[in-house]
Amino acid sequence: MCIEAIQKGLKMLHRKIYERAAACLLAITAITSAGCLATHGVSMGILSVPIPISPYHQTKAEDDNWVRERYSKVPILGPVAAGGPEAALDPPSDDEVMRAFLKAHPLKSGIPFLYDIQRNDVRIVKEKIADYIDPPRFYPLIGPAQLHHAHYKCTVYYSEIVYVGWPIPHSLVDEESVEVLYIDHNHLHMVGNVDTGNDTPY
Repeated sequence: MCIEAIQKGLKMLHRKIYERAAACLLAITAITSAGCLATHGVSMGILSVPIPISPYHQTKAEDDNWVRERYSKVPILGPVAAGGPEAALDPPSDDEVMRAFLKAHPLKSGIPFLYDIQRNDVRIVKEKIADYIDPPRFYPLIGPAQLHHAHYKCTVYYSEIVYVGWPIPHSLVDEESVEVLYIDHNHLHMVGNVDTGNDTPY
């Protein structure tokens, strides 16, 4: 009789434990899905934990967009007026020259106090070496147009300092470093009486 009473009590205790566990689980589910814990929408579990990312990737994406918007597109200008000036667009900016310089002559450093390179006293000299227009021709997706060539010679003068920290700390200074870059600023001119619509400046 005592054993049966004990077994019956254990069953009731197990049943109450299961019922309370189920009630707690339902309460947690309701609280997390109702927004009481400042959650927005369905929880993503471990994927909702922020993961630290290096600022390099953000800077690279912004730089790629900067280059694509300013230096990777070929502008299409209005027709060349009869007897008017046929000068090319503005010369390359200092930013464009330095980006081309770093692409051609990258800065191989990044170990502070062990090996580092600095470039100081930068001076840029820009010289137009060619400016001419091709005869009219038909370009797909554009129509009849003329290609205007503009070639610039950009000379970069700078002083380069190389810091070596190990095994023997010393500095290597080159005060007469020179790099010559050739940058093309080609663009198109429309040909003929082209109807460009009301939202263009020409």
